[in-house]
Amino acid sequence: MSKVIAAAVEALEKRLPEGFPQVAKFVIHDEGAIIVDPNGVRAGGIDTPSEVTLSATRDTFEGLLGGTVNPMSAYMTGKLKLDGPMGLAMQLGQALAK
Repeated sequence: MSKVIAAAVEALEKRLPEGFPQVAKFVIHDEGAIIVDPNGVRAGGIDTPSEVTLSATRDTFEGLLGGTVNPMSAYMTGKLKLDGPMGLAMQLGQALAK
């Protein structure tokens, strides 16, 4: 597991201590993937099935976690890719904004 993924897992565990009701996946380009589900947060495979997948570069993902990148703006400008229901991605975004 890359240091970036390990740090992201740690940061997401603090934001989502109870996990997420659905299976969500964050793919950080050239680094790997993170899975968030009812069991918590963990590093996962890029091919792990999920209800929603958010993909971004390391810089964009760090900005999302740090609050310097707005998720909707990142999506609208193509910096954040979405595969799955928009409503579920928005729920995840709200949970991360805590």
